Amino acid sequence: MTTRTLRLATRGSDLALRQAASVREALEDRRYEVELVEVETEGDRITDELIHRLGRTGAFVRALDERVLDGEVDAAVHSLKDMPTEQPDGLVVVGVLERAPANDVLITPDGATLNELPEGATVGTSSLRRQAQLHHARPDLTVEPLRGNVDTRIEKVLAPSLQAEHEARVEADKERKGHIGDDDYEPEYDQRPEEWFDSLTEIERNALSREESVEYDAIVLAEAGLQRSGLDHHVPFTRLSTTEFVPAPGQGAIAVTATENITELNEVLDFPRTRVETTVERTLLAELGGGCIAPIGVHAVLQGSYVHATVQVFGPDGDLVEASRDLPVEQHGTAAADFAADLRDRGAAELVERATEAAE
Repeated sequence: MTTRTLRLATRGSDLALRQAASVREALEDRRYEVELVEVETEGDRITDELIHRLGRTGAFVRALDERVLDGEVDAAVHSLKDMPTEQPDGLVVVGVLERAPANDVLITPDGATLNELPEGATVGTSSLRRQAQLHHARPDLTVEPLRGNVDTRIEKVLAPSLQAEHEARVEADKERKGHIGDDDYEPEYDQRPEEWFDSLTEIERNALSREESVEYDAIVLAEAGLQRSGLDHHVPFTRLSTTEFVPAPGQGAIAVTATENITELNEVLDFPRTRVETTVERTLLAELGGGCIAPIGVHAVLQGSYVHATVQVFGPDGDLVEASRDLPVEQHGTAAADFAADLRDRGAAELVERATEAAE
């Protein structure tokens, strides 16, 4: 016998639906019946706005939470990194699921590392944090805006090399046809263009048909998104260090919001380790006051009786304040706030203010 049916609001993107499905699976394991309700958000409707400008208003979150507050659904499923640090009255985070990898990855057509990219290479990302980190690591890089779901972003970086290879194979096949009967001729490729096309993955075939105004040599995105989209075994990537490329607060974590009267879901959904780590990250972000406007990376890892927290705060001109600290787990919230206060005194507050002014 099952308990009552729960209605969960989710965005309709493939990644969002996969994340919501993981929540549904956890609840169904506890004999709940679950219905997913797709909701279009402001961020889904606006396709030409940079991510950081959308994030400042909770554009990927607000519409879902409004459905919860209006009683149309029981709970909403979010990527925790998209959630503003200030929650609407009457809404609580009832569950933070076990986190996927928090780090970023670099995706290139040939699996090149960041240091192996040619001078002046074009890297795609719309994250202010990633832009600042890329320029800090490689000042010579050209960083261009990049939007779209995970599949679309990957197709954009694969397209130029695949299209060039397809053109080369077609030309080589024309030459081969001109040497029919020539026993001494050795074709450049073993496969005909049609055979090569059939051997490609679906995402590579889609990339072949793309027409892009910008040719990306690489893109940066979260490994969690790559993994949850089922693409981590289909594209070449390298992991970026969480000390040099400190992730966004909450990156890799899925959160479920609901009204206070169904907080019993906490027992089913909440993963204590991830709850502690992301509480530290979001407390630091809230105390620093950056939101999605300032380029801020925060990463916390629970290590026994301490939470090791690393923070990067960038200014619009590349100035950087960064530090790491071990915070006692029993007072991780207040210790994170104290850490943020020290960072503000070291110049982080000024960088956040300047970054906010530049973004506006």
